[in-house]
Amino acid sequence: MVETAGGGPGDGAAEVLDRPLPDGVRRRVVQIVSDGFGGLTLGELPAQLRQYARFAPNRRAKFAGNAMAAALETDPLFRQRIGEKLREAQPELSSALDSGSPPPAADPLDVAAAAYVLRPAGWVKLVTAAGEEALRADAERADEESRAELERLREQLDRSREQTRTETERLRTELETARKEAEALHRKLRAALSDVKRGEAALRKAQAEMEAVRSEGQAQVSAAESETRRLKARLAETEAALEAGRKAAREGRSVEDMRVRLLLDTVLDAAQGLRRELALPPVSVRPAETVDAVEPGRMSPKDIAARALSEHDPAILDQLLALPQAHLVVDGYNVTKTGYPQMPLEKQRLRLLGQLSQLAAQTGAEVTCVFDGAELAAPVLLAPPRGVRVLFSKPGVTADELIRQLVRAEPPGRPVIVASTDREVADGVARVGARPVASAVLLKRLS
Repeated sequence: MVETAGGGPGDGAAEVLDRPLPDGVRRRVVQIVSDGFGGLTLGELPAQLRQYARFAPNRRAKFAGNAMAAALETDPLFRQRIGEKLREAQPELSSALDSGSPPPAADPLDVAAAAYVLRPAGWVKLVTAAGEEALRADAERADEESRAELERLREQLDRSREQTRTETERLRTELETARKEAEALHRKLRAALSDVKRGEAALRKAQAEMEAVRSEGQAQVSAAESETRRLKARLAETEAALEAGRKAAREGRSVEDMRVRLLLDTVLDAAQGLRRELALPPVSVRPAETVDAVEPGRMSPKDIAARALSEHDPAILDQLLALPQAHLVVDGYNVTKTGYPQMPLEKQRLRLLGQLSQLAAQTGAEVTCVFDGAELAAPVLLAPPRGVRVLFSKPGVTADELIRQLVRAEPPGRPVIVASTDREVADGVARVGARPVASAVLLKRLS
């Protein structure tokens, strides 16, 4: 039993709705609650509706409709407050409901929704009558829609029949056209069969002619073979006659040989006269002496270590660089990471190149320093120091391979010294004639 605004004994508080609230009436009730919702303070709202206090009326009706309907049914105080807001918004309708005579021109759904909220005497009848009126209106609307749909379907059926008649006429026309085309194709087919028969006859005739030509060709081949055998016999006779002619010519060459010998003697005498006229000096240097090689008793890069020096003595590097046209190739990162690995790569390069520049100035040797390009994060902007050639390996090529290419590019016999601790590099350059030196030896010499 719920209590409504202005409720008292005998008004509408004891009345109970024995059926679900019609959908149309329920939507109007939710709208009334949503409109009066904004005029209440947060404390006047039920706890379950306070989260929707800041929503716009339309959004409240959309998202909180079920919650508002339930609160209106179960919370008499909330229903009373909503009823007061409704009386303020629609005083005429509220007064008419309190007096038991709702306005005849009012919408039954609005009257039923207001009666559901205000709960005057007889509100259940108003809600029930509004529900029945809504159902009747829905039925009439559905009936009207059904009649309209039936009329539309009839018109669509008439159009379909008309299209069917048109399509049937078109298909009959196409069928007649196809029948005529089929008859024409049959005539063409009979003509083609006649052509095929004539072609078969012509083919048989051509095959007979080809057999005759083949027989004639075989006869001509036999005649050609006989002619070939006859020509071969004549060729053999001609070759025998040519050989006899050559023999006779050899017997008559003695006179020609004498003339050639006389001409040769004349040329030799003329050459001797030319030598006396030019007065050329005698030859003192032979071509074999121009080839660069190590002669017995001379020092080579591999023999320089025989001077009782240790392999780790820096003096051995000075002896190697003192050789004529010596070329020092340095494995850059191998040397710097052996001597000062804690420094950044850029400072390693600058320190090594500065020391190599001093070494090149002291010894006069050609110096090439090779760095691995794979260690670079970006292109290096570097001004090579005086007397030192700086090279970085290309992408995909290691510094070791670049060093081997430099050694192979030198002519055999030139002193080439490679400073590297890498065993593979040392063995590789030694096989092609270079002299490997440990990185520690170069570092001692530079320090």
